[in-house]
Amino acid sequence: MYVITGATGHTGSTVAEKLIGAGKKVRVISRNATHLERFTQQGAEAFVGDLTDAAAITKAFSGAEAVYLMIPPSQDQPDYRGYQERVSDAFAAAVKSNNVKYAVALSSFGADKADKTGPVVGLHNLEKKLEGISNLNALFLRAGYFMENLLPQTGVINNFGFMAGPVKADLQLPMIATHDIGVVAAEALSKLGFSGKSHRELHGARDLNYNDAAKIIGTAISKPSLVYQQLPAVQLKPAFLQMGMSSSVADLILEMADALNTGHMKMLEPRTSKNTTSTTLEQFVKEAFVPAFRGKAVTA
Repeated sequence: MYVITGATGHTGSTVAEKLIGAGKKVRVISRNATHLERFTQQGAEAFVGDLTDAAAITKAFSGAEAVYLMIPPSQDQPDYRGYQERVSDAFAAAVKSNNVKYAVALSSFGADKADKTGPVVGLHNLEKKLEGISNLNALFLRAGYFMENLLPQTGVINNFGFMAGPVKADLQLPMIATHDIGVVAAEALSKLGFSGKSHRELHGARDLNYNDAAKIIGTAISKPSLVYQQLPAVQLKPAFLQMGMSSSVADLILEMADALNTGHMKMLEPRTSKNTTSTTLEQFVKEAFVPAFRGKAVTA
């Protein structure tokens, strides 16, 4: 039995679909049963529960040989770091109680640091909690900068005519599509060829900066003069709050941006064929960003 947390999210849904397609017995977890119907229709078992509920997650992990662990984003959490700790505590308790043998966990570059990386601190702590469980074989996927982080720019472009954010315009980032992370995770779970505790970085197709992203996006949406502007936190935090983020989440996002800008948060491995994934930013923009942008434009 494979148990998938975050099954309705970007990476978890890919993991679930790949394993179901490979004929594996899969249990998917969500707080909303309706959101799991797409998987149960394919033969998966559904478990409705909250990832912060250790008792429920312990029950959900019953009989699991392997689990996919990820802490879902929750932008309105009043104490996001506290939420992360409750989820990772529940994961660790459930893995221990059920003597789960294998876990693939979604982590991030920067998870080698114990502080000053915003929400990535929660992933550092998840790694440490799982590392403390004897007899567990755990693979931590330290993924790069999600291409999906660009999607909120659809609203920024429509409202202001340019892209904006806290990250330096010329900072090279290992941009990765979350689908590719899910593919790697599913392959690792299908094979179960890892042992002990190990880390694997995922760099995406190539390093890019926000100036590059603006050119690629501008070309795709017929705005060739589109530019990106780095804005100060004092301007960005109110905008983040207006987008529905809690003050806690906004502060953590800005802290992570500082960690990126200063080099405190960075990849540790050189790029290789093993840590390079296939989806280019051009592909992502065509398949995900442009449809989102057009949808935004229609409703604006």
